[in-house]
Amino acid sequence: MRTLTLPTLLLAITLPIHAQDTPKHNQRTPVLVELFTSEGCSSCPPADDLLARLQHDQPIPGAEIIALGLHVDYWDQQGWHDRFSSPDYTQRQKDYQLRFKTSDIFTPQIVVAGAAQFNGTDAQGISKAIAATTESPTLPLELADIKINGRRVTATLRAGSALQPSPGDLYAALVDPADSTDVRGGENKGHTLHHASVVRTLTRIASLKDLARGPVNVNLKAPDDPAKMHLIVFAQKPDAGPVLGAASASIAPAPPAIAQLR
Repeated sequence: MRTLTLPTLLLAITLPIHAQDTPKHNQRTPVLVELFTSEGCSSCPPADDLLARLQHDQPIPGAEIIALGLHVDYWDQQGWHDRFSSPDYTQRQKDYQLRFKTSDIFTPQIVVAGAAQFNGTDAQGISKAIAATTESPTLPLELADIKINGRRVTATLRAGSALQPSPGDLYAALVDPADSTDVRGGENKGHTLHHASVVRTLTRIASLKDLARGPVNVNLKAPDDPAKMHLIVFAQKPDAGPVLGAASASIAPAPPAIAQLR
């Protein structure tokens, strides 16, 4: 499978955006972009770089790109164990395989809003799919009351508008904004790999019908200190269907109390 070099990727997603044409953040449509990747895959680093640029630069007008870097585990027997890998993420990719009727699962793969899948280095196709997603209304989701208790993260999830009960699932993820690894085996041996929005845990928390009845509680356990992580939630139709809406928020402990000077 042919991959693009990093300079080609960066050029491919550089769009002519002028300051006066860029919507304000709260006018952007959240678009979930999932990358299935692995530290054991030599074709994956350019896709990791692409995801990082999409997340950091937000280059698509009208889109708030919410990224998920999902490290699959089927490369772990090829000479390097990816510390971020999980069979749960492999299963999620298999669910998409059934949805998209692809012949097999592969890395790197990017799925845009649960509705379109691409080779993870197809910057042009991915950018077009993100832009197309902004043309349709999405379910507004709101996160509030985010708190940390040890490694436990809690929050309240609300729908930003009236919601009719319908089939669908609500998911919550804790992600590291950025990570890096010095790889000592496998196809990427000797390289330092950089990752964006690395998913550390992903859990189904409720149904859309639950959200239609009122706020939903989010309660996740982080594998490490969650203070520097981000909390991402999204709504998705059953059986790995289209993503209906998403939201992201940083996680930070409450600031320490400051004694009043007298």
